[in-house]
Amino acid sequence: MSARTVICLLRQDLRLHDHEVFDWAQSHAEHIVPLYCFDPRHYLGTAVYNLPRTGPFRLRFLLDSIRDLRSALLKKGSTLVVRRGRPEEVVADLVRSLPFVSAVVFHQEVASEERAVEQAVMEVCAQMKVKVHTCWGSTLYHRDDLPFPPARLPDVYTQFRKAVETQSRVRPLFLSPDQVRPLPPGLEEGDVPTLEELGQTEPVSDPRSAFPCSGGESQVLARLKHYFWDTDSVASYKETRNGLVGVDYSTKFSPWLALGCISPRYIYHQVRQYESERTANQSTYWVIFELLWRDYFKFVGVKYGNRLFHLKGLQDKSVPWKKDMTLYNAWKDGRTGIPFVDANMREMAMTGFMSNRGRQNVASFLTKDLGLDWRMGAEWFEYLLVDHDVCSNYGNWLYSAGLGNDPRENRKFNMIKQGLDYDADGDYVRRWVPELQGLGGGEVHAPWNLGPSALNHAQVTLGTSYPHPVVMAPEWSRHTGRKAGGRQSDSCPSARGKKGPSHTPKQHKDRGIDFYFSKSKNL
Repeated sequence: MSARTVICLLRQDLRLHDHEVFDWAQSHAEHIVPLYCFDPRHYLGTAVYNLPRTGPFRLRFLLDSIRDLRSALLKKGSTLVVRRGRPEEVVADLVRSLPFVSAVVFHQEVASEERAVEQAVMEVCAQMKVKVHTCWGSTLYHRDDLPFPPARLPDVYTQFRKAVETQSRVRPLFLSPDQVRPLPPGLEEGDVPTLEELGQTEPVSDPRSAFPCSGGESQVLARLKHYFWDTDSVASYKETRNGLVGVDYSTKFSPWLALGCISPRYIYHQVRQYESERTANQSTYWVIFELLWRDYFKFVGVKYGNRLFHLKGLQDKSVPWKKDMTLYNAWKDGRTGIPFVDANMREMAMTGFMSNRGRQNVASFLTKDLGLDWRMGAEWFEYLLVDHDVCSNYGNWLYSAGLGNDPRENRKFNMIKQGLDYDADGDYVRRWVPELQGLGGGEVHAPWNLGPSALNHAQVTLGTSYPHPVVMAPEWSRHTGRKAGGRQSDSCPSARGKKGPSHTPKQHKDRGIDFYFSKSKNL
């Protein structure tokens, strides 16, 4: 009898550590085929507005991660098999061509398109009499360990958090294999495609980027070592996480989490080790808190399915959204005339990344100030963000639009106050909106409030060198005289809590954006 072969279908789990799929395959086969498929459906247009689904920054990060995983597997006696095609068709071809494929194993995902792929693979395997084994590995808390079935997931995050923290446990890690069982003889690994072959061009690296990082497991493990053990930045994370400039104001784990280059359980156990060996405080707890937000949006996706993408959202609520393309183009191009909005949108367009604080503001501006269909924003984020995660992205956009699973109504960010609170001296705006560099301090946040003399001195001509505001909100006038601001947000006040890792905050209005907008908070 031929030696048993197991195909490990990899998707958003591009790592070797804490990987149940590899762990299972190592015990059930003599040969393992680590397989990644570049599914052509990932490079088509988005569902509603037909924007390119995978933009250049995310694609470059994915290709980095694929090459990094192949390199890691080569060191362990294997390699990554790469194919272009629909996974169900590629799996069928491999089953036909290899001597004895006994099983196909993969991690389950949440969103409908990913689940449709899983169903198609299972149907192919059933026809070809090949066993399918599935694992759950994308969340901090395992789906089977929740204190309630997914259909009864609380619609308020705090209730979810308290329940899992008191009634569930984080499972231990799966160990990385010393060696990975080899490929079947004669199987070619296949070339990793280029950006051009997948319909994109190589993006230009911008030296101003807050995320000048590459994809891959080795890169994120180095990042964690830097952020935790080399610089102790994790010990001040809660105080710095609303930053706008620099690499270390937040963990920046979200892009790697989105592709599964790092396991949320690994981050959790590293936090616990850091707390044991160095210090435990609100900041170290807050990293876990953000991982819980990421979990929550995943389980919201499990509970609500495609309602995550519906115009009426989870609440089935009708809102007279506009589809004004002139306003939309001004928003996505960073030409709204609102400097804080424009700076954030330009940063994302030029780097594929934006801070947690920025994401909340530009989402609020699109939905509340412009009144545009929230899906226009969600699909633009999907195209551009290097850390795009389906559940976090769409869950957060629903929240911003007032259609998510949260009881608070009519939340709206004040763009001027937010700019003054989090960019008091205007350095961030001037970094990304260079036509306003001549304006000093906080006055850069409301150039329309300045007289002709000040604008002339700064070489700013509204309507020519910089746009007039596309809208004006009445509440902005309360803050246009301020030169600087504190750190308290009008819409998202910081949660308060006692010191110590076991304390959980009494309230929290920021969303899981550090791990995505989350699809991140900015973990």
